[in-house]
Amino acid sequence: MPIATERIGPAPLSAAAEQYMVPMRDGVELATDVYLPASPGRHPAVLVRLPYDKNSRYCYMEQIAAELTAHGYATVVQDVRGKFRSQGETVPFVHEAEDGYDTIEWITRQKWSDAVVGMCGDSYFGFTQWAAVTSGHPALKAIVPRVTSMELAVAVPRWDPERIVTLYGAEYLADYWASRDIVHVHVDYDRRPLLETFEEAFKASGARSAAFDSWVPHPQPVDPFPLGHPFQARPVPTLHGVGWFDNLLGESMRDYTAMAAHPAWGPLTYLHADSIDHENHRLAHSPVQPENDHNTDDDALRRTVARYVAPVLEFFDVFLKGERPAESLPRVRWHLGHVGSRTATTWPPPQAHELVLHLAEPELAVRDADGGSLHENPELPADAPRTVRWTHDPHDLVPSITGDPFSALREWVDESGLQSRPDVLTFTAAPVSTPLDLAGPVRAELTVDSTAPGMHLFAKLFDVFPDGTAHLLVRGQTVLPPRRGEAVEIDLAYTGYRLRPGHRLRLQLSCSDFPYYLWHPGTEENPWLAARGETSTQTISVGGGLAGQVRLTVLGAEE
Repeated sequence: MPIATERIGPAPLSAAAEQYMVPMRDGVELATDVYLPASPGRHPAVLVRLPYDKNSRYCYMEQIAAELTAHGYATVVQDVRGKFRSQGETVPFVHEAEDGYDTIEWITRQKWSDAVVGMCGDSYFGFTQWAAVTSGHPALKAIVPRVTSMELAVAVPRWDPERIVTLYGAEYLADYWASRDIVHVHVDYDRRPLLETFEEAFKASGARSAAFDSWVPHPQPVDPFPLGHPFQARPVPTLHGVGWFDNLLGESMRDYTAMAAHPAWGPLTYLHADSIDHENHRLAHSPVQPENDHNTDDDALRRTVARYVAPVLEFFDVFLKGERPAESLPRVRWHLGHVGSRTATTWPPPQAHELVLHLAEPELAVRDADGGSLHENPELPADAPRTVRWTHDPHDLVPSITGDPFSALREWVDESGLQSRPDVLTFTAAPVSTPLDLAGPVRAELTVDSTAPGMHLFAKLFDVFPDGTAHLLVRGQTVLPPRRGEAVEIDLAYTGYRLRPGHRLRLQLSCSDFPYYLWHPGTEENPWLAARGETSTQTISVGGGLAGQVRLTVLGAEE
């Protein structure tokens, strides 16, 4: 059966902008749209460098530029090297530092520029900001990276036995970095060896991704910051944006905690955390109805853009225009899901404290969706460990059921149907009688064993509604160490979320989440090349002084 392919080229140029082909130091020219304010004179500029087509509705740059120019900012939007209308080789990460410097230098020489530049943008065009920071251009005065990470190059599928990698990251490299255009190819994830399905896709599309070949199946060294790590560069004021339901939240929050603790970057670091996913869908609108879908509805897009731009303007008015003192900005602005926006001096908020829930009744964890229990006070005596065992079958993997990991809130699916599988363990707390506000990191500490030489372990925390539906809040994963019965910690990232009265928390554990994450064959073979796997048995033990708890960060009543 032929493999379905779809090629997406550049959208029409915007009538509101003028496109320039901006030369880089090696002669390659990058397609660059310039949107100018109506008022004459020189203006600070906001630069966005992205690989997803500067003229596409998906990136809504024309709408964002309209908001920025109305507030006196020239807006410069550029297709990065090798993408859409820009020249050069189609390879991610490698050229962004030098190309960022050269583009900023070009901006400073334009008659409409006052030689002050800020940058903003999401995901890969958050990474291009960090790359530009490493270039040290003196005109770059502030950045607003959102739902991204300095370590974005590590988040793509660089397999080794001690990491769990995303298959959607592999598909991203295959689709977005095989050509100047986007080339979507249907991937048959049931095929083994798994690498063969991508080989067939490349043949069907006629376009091959050099980036994919560099990462899969044997990753090659890549240096995303050839000019040095951002922390080695001159610090600039940074408004770091995260989404509580973003699939890059873990990497993004690791950036923030490192920045906040850094002696030079910390004083210039600000956090904006919102109840959104990677594609800017909001918890308040989930599941998204047509009237709130900014992908298709123009009014919804205008509302999305207005919310998107407001904190950017507030930040740039301070650090690009100098219209207000830095002290006027909250150090942390965060959204408490189902409640609203709040501010704090630090994250987590100073008044937050730890709540520990202990795993109990493990033998019930594979019984049904409710499974074992979570208790604030451990019920087992110190000398009475209890265990539960389950089988990982690499030919019957626990499925990933969200339609798109980048759009988790578009559906915010009910996952309770999966939680009765015999290879999915659950531990559920009693319903809360008063609101429980989660505001900070979540961590699971478990005592786990496996008969396999190595194994993946996925942990997810859910809000279980009174009707029994279960909706994902936070997640994390790790590779079990070869040493048996060793305590493992799983970082489930951060959240700001109100568990409402009558709702319950549920911890879910499994050894697969496919096809979002690369399968584990139960052997030491490279999962990309393995044709078959071997079943294995996993054991979790609780009590007897063994690790078996979930550590939450919560606020007190009426905080």
